[in-house]
Amino acid sequence: MHEEDKSGGDFARRDFLKITGAAGLAALLARPQPSWAASEVPIKIGMVDPITSTFAALGHSEIKGAKFAEAEINKSGGILGRPLQLLVEDGAGNPGTSVDKVSRLVSQDKVDFLMGTVNSASSLAVSQFAAQHNKLFLCTGGHVDSLTGKECKSNTFRTCSTTWMLTAGDFEAIASKFGKKWYFLTTDYAFGQSEQADYTTQLKKVGGTVVGGALAPVGTTDFSSFLIDVKAKAPQVLCLLLAGNDQVNCMKQIAQFGINKDIAVAGALIEVEQLKALPEAALYGWWTMEWYWNQPKTPHVADFVKRYAAASNGEYPTARVWFGYASTYALKLAAEKAKSTETAKVVKAMEGLVLPPEIALQPGNVFYRPQDHQLMLGMFPGHVIQTGKYPNLFNVTGIVPGEKIALSPSETGCVLPRA
Repeated sequence: MHEEDKSGGDFARRDFLKITGAAGLAALLARPQPSWAASEVPIKIGMVDPITSTFAALGHSEIKGAKFAEAEINKSGGILGRPLQLLVEDGAGNPGTSVDKVSRLVSQDKVDFLMGTVNSASSLAVSQFAAQHNKLFLCTGGHVDSLTGKECKSNTFRTCSTTWMLTAGDFEAIASKFGKKWYFLTTDYAFGQSEQADYTTQLKKVGGTVVGGALAPVGTTDFSSFLIDVKAKAPQVLCLLLAGNDQVNCMKQIAQFGINKDIAVAGALIEVEQLKALPEAALYGWWTMEWYWNQPKTPHVADFVKRYAAASNGEYPTARVWFGYASTYALKLAAEKAKSTETAKVVKAMEGLVLPPEIALQPGNVFYRPQDHQLMLGMFPGHVIQTGKYPNLFNVTGIVPGEKIALSPSETGCVLPRA
């Protein structure tokens, strides 16, 4: 079932509040929307994200961000004078399910664009589907390098970073501060494997060593056997490359084992959704955020945070919220630049598209690189505030421009056909 009322405009209030488990965007949903003529055919974005599974909290946040953008866009006149309609399906963090859902969105709902996915395996599968069915796919949250690298597709763009950008964002700081003997505890699918490969490349360049490692299946709840091995190997850095609920469960157990007292715990990515789910004893570590709400020197950010919090009962926007928000606006901007919803024309308009400051919400030049369709967004490395209280859970030590750390398209292996 869609989380969208097929009559247009607003989406199914009861169902969305049920899946978020909180008031979420209740205030936003109560806002009056412009009245559109019955003859106005909506521009449809089909969004597939995990509403269930270990990635559910991340999917919910991306959907909230997209819905917030949808409300703003429709309030200001829609896209090309037509209402925007966001149709949401649950991909359940599963590639097969995600492809089934986008197939339905394309064949039955006749969506104009595809958007979403959190886990990388689903991102790759939907990208392949979009290429086969000539639909533009804007990946919001799957990080595997190959999506805009060796498996890049003409119709696929990505808003979140690559795993290389994540690892390059904080590797130097972690290695110089804690040492070069690392142990990898990695989620056993494309995202974690890509992260580990990228960190290992950088570690070898500085003469570091991998003293041990383990692959944890998605959905693991008991990490004790892995953590016993970590203690035996005594690394200087336990590099934790997990996601979603798996990361939450593991960080709790690391604290119970006392490992974080003796070994530095770090990784490529931490998210506010995970930090909110952790007790104070499990708040630790050095990580990268892909966007953070506390940017006092960046124009427009404070206003966005204020607007979003007012629309969501005081909840602060996260990186995942920003992915959904910025991606929805990117499709609007590209369609209006192209003056069309035709795939080829909007693809051309997306190439090189610069997000305006009020959408980029970070310093620097934030744009979709035309050679591989990867957004050049900044990385926000830093550390968890051990005694932090929501929303102050993370201390950003600097913002690294995406262009500075991203591999070049030739290095990633992406070769897109050119007209």
